[in-house]
Amino acid sequence: MTQTQNTRPVAIVTGAARGFGQALTAALLDRGWTVVGDGRRGNELEVLAHQLNSPQFIPLPGDVTDAAHRAGLLAAAVDAGPLTLLVNNASRLGPSPQPALADYPPAELRAVYNTNVFAPLDLIQAALPALVANRGAIVNLTSDAAVEPYPGWGGYGSSKAALDQLTAILAAETPGVPVYAFDPGDMRTEMHQAAFPGEDISDRAEPASVVPALLRLLDTRPPAGRYRAADLKVARS
Repeated sequence: MTQTQNTRPVAIVTGAARGFGQALTAALLDRGWTVVGDGRRGNELEVLAHQLNSPQFIPLPGDVTDAAHRAGLLAAAVDAGPLTLLVNNASRLGPSPQPALADYPPAELRAVYNTNVFAPLDLIQAALPALVANRGAIVNLTSDAAVEPYPGWGGYGSSKAALDQLTAILAAETPGVPVYAFDPGDMRTEMHQAAFPGEDISDRAEPASVVPALLRLLDTRPPAGRYRAADLKVARS
């Protein structure tokens, strides 16, 4: 017996277990999406699935740098319905405290690039046919560290700069699918805390407060490019 495929739009959100990925996943579900979300910590995904209590959330624990895991994400998304959105949110900060580039362990730097640059591109390459067919969109999470030379941010910042350029070139090469680099700004997340060990980051924005800016980007579909959350203000009713 052939099952009727879900007609809800489907999104892949990497790094969905916590922080911005978690907040975005909840918002998309509220809008009627099906979300395939991953995370390296399976227990966190289980907790999130319990909290969301939605059959439209498909949690897949794993690491985006693993080819088999990426294939599983894509298979789950395509099986769930029309894949319409890919959000490359999963990121790796690197060592904490962050070392100067002159002292950066090469293996750690490769791990940062594997997560922040190569895995997103690999996932884009795999998902692109479905996204083209469904008139979907791609969002790559970037950072102001990609454009500002902050001391100590050489590993993470340079990887996000590479992702920015990758995003721009993809946008020029694939006009049928808008490709966005989205800079959420500083947020109160575990990764941001690791970047500032021992410091009080309570003045940073909660991830959920930044999600409306990304939703506005998806709703308005401006030309492909790099957008900051601060420039995508949502009018309050």
